[in-house]
Amino acid sequence: MTRLALSVVLAILAVTPVTLEAVTGSMVTCSGIVPARYRNDKVSITDFGGVGDGRTVNTKAFREAVYRIQHLRRRGGTLLYVPPGVYLTGSFSLTSHMTLYLARGAVIKATQDTWNWPLIAPLPSYGRGRELPGRRYMSLIQGHGLRDVVITGENGTIDGQGEVWWNMWRQGTLRYTRPHLVEFMNSRSIMISNVVFKNSPFWNIHPVYCSNVVIRYVTILAPYNSPNTDGIDPDSSSNVCIEDSYISVGDDLVSVKSGWDEYGIRYGRRSSGITIRRITGSSPFAGISVGSETSGGVEKVSVENINLRNTGIGIHIKTNIGRGGFIRDVTVSDVYMENVRKGIRIMGNVGDHPDDRYNRNALPYVKGITIKDVWGEKVQEAGLIQGLKNSPFTGICLSNIYLHGVPGQRRAAWTCSDVSGAALEVSPWVCSELASTYQSGTCSNNSFRE
Repeated sequence: MTRLALSVVLAILAVTPVTLEAVTGSMVTCSGIVPARYRNDKVSITDFGGVGDGRTVNTKAFREAVYRIQHLRRRGGTLLYVPPGVYLTGSFSLTSHMTLYLARGAVIKATQDTWNWPLIAPLPSYGRGRELPGRRYMSLIQGHGLRDVVITGENGTIDGQGEVWWNMWRQGTLRYTRPHLVEFMNSRSIMISNVVFKNSPFWNIHPVYCSNVVIRYVTILAPYNSPNTDGIDPDSSSNVCIEDSYISVGDDLVSVKSGWDEYGIRYGRRSSGITIRRITGSSPFAGISVGSETSGGVEKVSVENINLRNTGIGIHIKTNIGRGGFIRDVTVSDVYMENVRKGIRIMGNVGDHPDDRYNRNALPYVKGITIKDVWGEKVQEAGLIQGLKNSPFTGICLSNIYLHGVPGQRRAAWTCSDVSGAALEVSPWVCSELASTYQSGTCSNNSFRE
């Protein structure tokens, strides 16, 4: 069997929507959200002049390959095979009904030619680039208005070579907002699996205005001090599943978002139906976060089986005055954290603003947050929950949470304000705002037992 034929077989296996219940009898997975697609048509990047020597720039080869897939429209789509080697490239777009397949030993590596990096319009729900006003740099790999797209392989690597961008940020010489590594906009039926992502200039994987997205079996790496290198940021998207992955980056491992202040309020697209499970990683910032850009609203988020080490904040739910929107129906369970500065943080005063035109009367509301079955070791500060005076956080339900301090140091207790809810079996004992309301029925027994 040829290398390409073998890789095609592996690609089919990688995206087949067989749930793991059928294999293990216990582990739940959501791979079936994105149907399997057998690609009858297969091409290699070398067919378009691609050279994997680490020196040749292959931007033209990738763009021509995608153009061929887009315009020939083979039934069932086309698999683009990237053989072993280092393929230097500028940014390129994908098309519908295609699989980008990286063989073992294949590396797609971004050029460091920042002066010729293409620019695209800001997202309407952000109103400007996230870092600077105006346009933003295009992601290394981009998809807009697509469906049925797969990025997979044999744990090949997509390397953003972000150091040059991080230094521009540190030195204040950025002209526009840095590029993501991978971004899909207004797309559906997207599968990303079995690939290593590293050294993104900015956020690593950013599905925005998308639906039916599965990201699993990925490894995402960036230095601990790399600025804003979030792992996966589902943004104004629905029916997204992130599971079975390792993430070690310089910012939040996973952050659920939905637009920024007046622009996000006007665009009005929420994030809903987000599943995050079996994630392991470390970060100087948050393990799992919601926000702070939540102006379109975030709801129906399930987080479970999370393993965090050497992390700034274990679980961080954050918003701000001017955001508007809502955060509701969020459940976090079965979390282990070790060597963490703050265990749980739910805050109403986090995040910057795009400009001074935000509405200071646009208050977010936070309701129905359940956090349970959490165990922490070497946690410097147990928790901080700070709502807004004119928009208190309600229905905050905590149970079976044990956050042990650093040996030899005084364990910091919880701090709370403008919050109501309930607490059961929480150590150190939670703040009185929650403890005193346990009998009020604010949180049902189901919040603690399910």
